[in-house]
Amino acid sequence: MPSIDERYEFACAIVRAAGALALEYFRRFETLDVQSKGVQDMASEADIETQKLIEAAVAESFPEDAFLGEENPDSFVPQQDKGTWIIDPIDGTQPFVNGIPSWCVSIAYVEGADFKLGVVFDPVNDELFAAKAGGGATLNGRPMRVSRAGSLQDGLVSVGYSNRVTPEDTLIPLSRLMHSKGMYHRSGSGALSLAYVAAGRLIGYFEPHMNIWDFAASILIIREAGGKTNDCLPNEEVLIKGGLVLAAAPGVYDELSDVVFGSD
Repeated sequence: MPSIDERYEFACAIVRAAGALALEYFRRFETLDVQSKGVQDMASEADIETQKLIEAAVAESFPEDAFLGEENPDSFVPQQDKGTWIIDPIDGTQPFVNGIPSWCVSIAYVEGADFKLGVVFDPVNDELFAAKAGGGATLNGRPMRVSRAGSLQDGLVSVGYSNRVTPEDTLIPLSRLMHSKGMYHRSGSGALSLAYVAAGRLIGYFEPHMNIWDFAASILIIREAGGKTNDCLPNEEVLIKGGLVLAAAPGVYDELSDVVFGSD
């Protein structure tokens, strides 16, 4: 059976290849064929072709593994006896199709309820955030750590929004954050924002609901960079339904948790 090290090297290579393909599409974003998947949810030919590249590479290199990709999630059947690759070919499609350089390619590999590796690649800035379980986290091969912030007033908290929950699920915590004299940030890519938490650029991230392909890679990267997250384990329910995601530097995690869930 292939080792995690072999899968990790593969993931780092294929995410760069996929990023290069996506970047070609991004450079001509005005010509893209974009299809709506729902309110504020879309896919372009770039998403589809980038996922095809990754899926074909996984099938060739690790035919025994399962595959869950954003562009065809209905075909996925959880198999706890197999490792699973979890792919978001372009996280941040809305910025992508509007020419905004706030997107990434995200690849994770899990076994059972354990995150084993995660890679997030930002082709525009040529930044590869990567981690494997127990091996620490790196940015372009160099070790990285979360922020040393001790208060929500010490940096930026990124806040995501999902149409799968009510506006109040985002607005109420956002109000608490602002009343705590914290400052929020939103980029349109949850995976990239989470990677920024791992790199110490943001002190935290919250979103009331994310699909697993949006956070699977970055959650492990944050943990390996010394950050804290809620459980959001890749069990069968989360694989299918997703869930709330909360992540932060250790010094602000409890304070951000109070903001998200309420402390009164």
